[in-house]
Amino acid sequence: QVQLVESGGGLVQPGGSLRLSCAASGFTFSNYHMRWYRQAPGKERELVASFTSGGISIMYVDSVKGRFTISRDNAKNTVYLQMNSLKPEDTAIYYCNVDQRDTRYWGQGTQVTVSS
Repeated sequence: QVQLVESGGGLVQPGGSLRLSCAASGFTFSNYHMRWYRQAPGKERELVASFTSGGISIMYVDSVKGRFTISRDNAKNTVYLQMNSLKPEDTAIYYCNVDQRDTRYWGQGTQVTVSS
């Protein structure tokens, strides 16, 4: 079955960096678009970045452009989110996502807290 396991979150000061990882299993990773979402307290879950299966298209939400980079390693079945110049408003639980047919799969999430 599909499994997504995020890691790499933590507490970081403003201006700091973190790299999130999402290890995928149970499907042919290279065939699917992969996405990172986040959900801050009291807010809806929002799409942060996505990476198509062929690497042709990468998108970022405006608030993270120039600071976050999504990448994938198909040999390791892993998608990454490099986050630089972190701001307090980046504080959220970050989730990895893959959609297959009519099903949305999510990991358990990893907490990112940006605070001094």
